[in-house]
This record gives sequence, structure tokens and C-alpha cells, in this order.
Amino acid sequence: MARKFIAGVDIGGTKTSIMLAHGEPIAELTLATDDWRVRTSDADARALAKVLDGLCADHGLSGRELAATVVGAHGCDTGEQCRIFQADLAGELPGIVQVFNDSELMGPAAGYFGGIGVVAGTGSIAVARTQAGEMLVAGGWGWILGDEGSAPALVRDAARAIRGAIDAGGGADPLTDALMRELGTGDPTMLGRLLNDTRSAVIWGRYANAVFAAADAGSVLAQNVITQGGAALAALVGVLIKRGADAGSVVAGGGVIVEQPRLMKAFVAAMKVISPSSEVVLLRAPPVTGALALAERATQT
Repeated sequence: MARKFIAGVDIGGTKTSIMLAHGEPIAELTLATDDWRVRTSDADARALAKVLDGLCADHGLSGRELAATVVGAHGCDTGEQCRIFQADLAGELPGIVQVFNDSELMGPAAGYFGGIGVVAGTGSIAVARTQAGEMLVAGGWGWILGDEGSAPALVRDAARAIRGAIDAGGGADPLTDALMRELGTGDPTMLGRLLNDTRSAVIWGRYANAVFAAADAGSVLAQNVITQGGAALAALVGVLIKRGADAGSVVAGGGVIVEQPRLMKAFVAAMKVISPSSEVVLLRAPPVTGALALAERATQT
């Protein structure tokens, strides 16, 4: 009998992680999402299949042997978007193919099947499924309209806080100096113009470290921005609870909430108010392992 193996894919806003497994992980690859994704479903399906075929070939395998491939995709924010990409990808790959939002990898990566997954990284979103499999989504609107608690949104909200403090005649605050250093200016009135000139969520997100550094330096403005970001993430969970989601487990992941304990602390504190009985977990394992767990589960049903 031909050897069968599975693939898990985590497509984030910034990077894409892929793992192949045959009982145990046997190969992995990380690449910039912008290197292959154009956000046209059929073209992305062909490009991802090509990447998978290349990874398989590099390890002496054939992509035609894949028994199951599970993808968690940033930007697949509705059930219909997941179904379209899944259908296109199924036309390129053998075996079982399933597509979810990337936040849906959080729970399985932590050992939970069900509950609510929350991502706070380049974007922010909370996703759950009903017992019938209907996708419930809160957030994921992008950094211009929302994505509260994400790295770029924290920078956006920090700049707003600085603007408000200056307009109110407030004194110096470490947040102002920290963000000016990141943007290479000595004039706080230039912050809005410089950020506007960038218009990139990925680049804005790189400045988020300044917000946390300012909070560590005692900035009240930065501390408030982080507290509000954590509360906004918890509010997304609250929206899903009102729509009938099971909040027994709430697993959070994504670059900014994993790397910045202040944000996770703020999220946990807000969750104690929103849903005191929820088990709130910070995912430290790579989310792509959740895709592998789902792929393994798919081959057993």
C-alpha cells in the first residue's frame, strides 16, 4: 500500500507555515505570505498546491500521496469564503481538503476541539462553530475599520491617544517619545502623516513594540491602550457567546498576544468579566500543529 501522509497549513497575514506529518512531523516550511498569495481563490489554490508539491519533493515525497490537507487561512472570514477556497484547493490536491479561518487552528493546537479561537497578530478575529458546523465570526474587519487588539490597531490607538493628550494640553508621556523614535521624527504632530504615508498593516504592526516598551517605562497612555485592546478582544468573544457559541474554552494566539504578556493579561482580566467560567488559554505551540490535528482527525472519520 502506498505511504499516506497529511499536511497542515497556517496562512497568516504575514507568514505561512506548512507541516507534513506521517504519524510525526516529517517536514516543515515557513515563507512570507506575500511571496505566494495574491488573494484570488483559484490562483492562491494553484500557488499553495505548488508550494506543497515542492516541499514534498524536497523530502523525497509525492504530493499525490497526501491523504488530507487542512488549511487555516487569514482572510477566510466567512463560511462561504472558506468553502470557495476549499473547493478550489480540492481541485489541485488529492485526498481530504478542509479550509478554516486561521483562528480555528488555535483550539486544536492546544488540544481543544470546539470552543472559541481568538487571533491577535497582524489582525484580530474570534471564530467559533455551532453544533451544526455554521461559522460564527466576530471581528476580522481589517485595521482601518477595526482589528482591535491587533498589532497595527494598537499602534493606531496609541497615535490617537497621543493626539488626544496633546490636544488636551497634557504633559510629556513615554509613549510619545517611543512612537516618535520608531517613526524617525522629533515632531509629534508628524505621527499621523507618517503613519498615513505607510498604509501597511504589516509595517504598522512592527511599531507595536514601542507601545509595550512605553508601558514598561510607565506610560499611562500606553497602559490604557493595551488594557482597551485586551478588553476589545474579550468583547469579540462576548459577541460570539450572545450568538450561541460554546465558550467553555477560549484559546488565544497570534504574534502580538503571544509575545506581549501585557496584552494577554488584559485579555484574561476582561474575560473574567465577559465569561468567568471560560477556560482561557494562551497558545504557545505553533498554530500549524492545529491544522495537523484537524487533518489527522479528518482521516479517522
